[in-house]
Amino acid sequence: MPTTISFCGRPVTQSELGLIRDVIHDFPALSLAELSKTICELLEWRRPSGGLKNLECRFFLQQLKDRGWISSLPELRDTSNRGPRKINLDSSSEPEAPVSQALDACLPLTLDLISGSDARNLFRQYIHRYHYLGYKVPCGAQLRYFVRSRPLSNRIVACLLFTSAALKIAPRDHWIGWSDPARKCNLPRIVNNSRFLILPWIQVPHLASNILSLAVHQLPDDWLDAYRVKPLLLESFVDPERFSGTCYRAANWIHVGATQGRGRMDRNQDVERHVKEIYLYPLHSRARETLCQSPESNARTTRPP
Repeated sequence: MPTTISFCGRPVTQSELGLIRDVIHDFPALSLAELSKTICELLEWRRPSGGLKNLECRFFLQQLKDRGWISSLPELRDTSNRGPRKINLDSSSEPEAPVSQALDACLPLTLDLISGSDARNLFRQYIHRYHYLGYKVPCGAQLRYFVRSRPLSNRIVACLLFTSAALKIAPRDHWIGWSDPARKCNLPRIVNNSRFLILPWIQVPHLASNILSLAVHQLPDDWLDAYRVKPLLLESFVDPERFSGTCYRAANWIHVGATQGRGRMDRNQDVERHVKEIYLYPLHSRARETLCQSPESNARTTRPP
């Protein structure tokens, strides 16, 4: 066993690992959902908003089991019947009449933060039907948006999904220049633009960069309201085999390099490599400086002479 194990960038001690094993052993009737919630409550694995990191804990437990660090997880029943979520398609997400206009004819645009079940269902259908990656249940914190055009009778023209940032990306981390303690402390202040879909029947030049510019102004306050954290940096990954990243560059995002071809959950490096280009957008002029601050550095700066 390695000397350290990490959960969401946070070291897991041997005593904490022992507690996880004890809970699994002492409560064999717990479902996987109940088990992960119990562990999160005992170890205070919470988001800045106070919510439990329940979904991340399930992935973590499966990872421990796959590596042989716990042995009894397969005996637990998962009463929630988790797995790939089936998307039921209906007429609401079917293709619409094409819109081919100049950008000015579609402005102003609005970002509609999705909250109701009907809107969430339509969002899932759009992403599943028209995004090349399809729809997957997001891991961690998340906000979804419909982008609407007021001159087009408030018609939906695009979908945006923002989620928790990736744990480690070498080019991003090098650009920030933070230490490992600073990364573990400040990672919640980075948000990932994990899905960006302009509906295929919307054919408006320069629409994508305009949407990105609108999002960087609205997202920070919405994220603060939802999770009590004000983001300092946005990140996004672009598949160079499909897209050139022009809209990100036009919206002043910074290209900092490429991934190693591993997904967020590919800790064992057993998924087929697929490199993506990395783009960042600082939301504050001192974003890097603030992200580099850690509890240790703050303690040194505040220590009396």
